Amino acid sequence: MQRILQPGEIETLDHTSFPRILLPQASSLFAERAARLRQLANGNPIADYLLFVAQIMDAQHQAVASTTLAEPDAALMARAQEHSMPLLPALENIDPAWHGVLDAMLDTLQGSEQGQGLPPPLQPLIQELRAMGSAERDDIAQKLLQKEVAARHVGMAPFIMAALQVTFTLRAAGIAVRDIPYTEPASICPICASEPVASVTRIGGKAAGHRYLHCGTCACEWQMVRVKCSHCESTKGIHYQGVDGLGEAVLAETCSECGSYRKIVNQEKDHMVDPLADDLATLMLDLLMSETQFQRASPNPLLFVAVAQEQDGDLDHTLIDPCV
Repeated sequence: MQRILQPGEIETLDHTSFPRILLPQASSLFAERAARLRQLANGNPIADYLLFVAQIMDAQHQAVASTTLAEPDAALMARAQEHSMPLLPALENIDPAWHGVLDAMLDTLQGSEQGQGLPPPLQPLIQELRAMGSAERDDIAQKLLQKEVAARHVGMAPFIMAALQVTFTLRAAGIAVRDIPYTEPASICPICASEPVASVTRIGGKAAGHRYLHCGTCACEWQMVRVKCSHCESTKGIHYQGVDGLGEAVLAETCSECGSYRKIVNQEKDHMVDPLADDLATLMLDLLMSETQFQRASPNPLLFVAVAQEQDGDLDHTLIDPCV
């Protein structure tokens, strides 16, 4: 008698297969990112900002252990699987637990010895966040997830996004890979429908040598072949640009078809790279790319720009460092 193998069983027999999805390790992700940022801060022109974000990530790490999420809606997940849609789109599935995460993070940042070193301009922002009602917080969170940020919210935006990252990462970590559908377009996260912050070439195990897109919201990674635009999925006109003297661990992958770029970090060149942390630390590459015809495909969720109206009506985008 012959037995028909299911897809998951077939993959276990195929020793040449590689994982389609890499789920985040929520218990260690933020601590590892904080350590990487502190390493990258040494000699970096934006060291103060990197160390500030590392403190936020320390608070994220502590919040993970004390956060419990509601079970995801099984009906929504089943519909997504049926129609090959992202499983739990972020905009529609913000867990109310994120408010408790934010409060816990603020307690950690203000109560720890390291937290006493937070820049003085941030203290009023933290007090404002503490006093803000849930409805107003949710409104800001929705806008940030849509990449909209008002100038008055720029300083508090990293704290809000960091709290959201904790809840979305915890949710992604608890999902079984077999439940995550194949989705279109392949350029958005199959779990939360967010755009990738960067891509990463992995080493080790069956993922070795394969390129994955890294979600800046839930930290899920999904495989995409190399030399393919992670924004428009074109295989034409792909080139790589870097900064002289800084090696090839972080490059800008440009696409002449859509005129966009997104960074790619390579563990083969530096096994310590982290897509989100190394993206933050290579702002110089973004500044150099701003002098070309290529536009960044998607922002880093912990680095924001304020949009100011110029007298001639054109929009001027200015990077804002809340530590200043």
